[in-house]
Amino acid sequence: MPHSFGYRARTRDMFKRGFKENGPIKLSTYLISYNVGDIVDIKANAAMQRGMPHKYYHGRTGIVYNVTPRAVGVIVHKIVGNRYLEKRVNVRIEHIKHSKCRQEFLDRVKRNDALKADAKEKGERIPTLKRHPGLPRDAYVVSTTDNVPQTMVPLPYETTI
Repeated sequence: MPHSFGYRARTRDMFKRGFKENGPIKLSTYLISYNVGDIVDIKANAAMQRGMPHKYYHGRTGIVYNVTPRAVGVIVHKIVGNRYLEKRVNVRIEHIKHSKCRQEFLDRVKRNDALKADAKEKGERIPTLKRHPGLPRDAYVVSTTDNVPQTMVPLPYETTI
């Protein structure tokens, strides 16, 4: 039963760095530019204690609303009771990274635009671009010709001393 209720209580595994990721923070972390409106993931980096978000926000996704030289302001939605509150969290850039949650959508938009352009170039109708769930596999018959059924039984236990 833990009895300390500090700011970083019960975060031993949460803030742990990955295998071979210990040591100083990579310089490329500081070279990434963030703009207002970017979607970012908050993941606290234990190597930098300054500007670290509260453990509640670890793993959350938010939208950048403010950019300063060393930190960004992120809007995160938090469930409080029966409603969502818009929380504004100021986090140093060591603790955030661009989210890949929209990447599939952006790829699909590019692919659909390419299909529309091809159809227009060929003078065809624009194809239906709606997504459909994957269909079940087609039925097939397993033939027993040249495929004799085998009876499988466990091997008897033997001691090899």
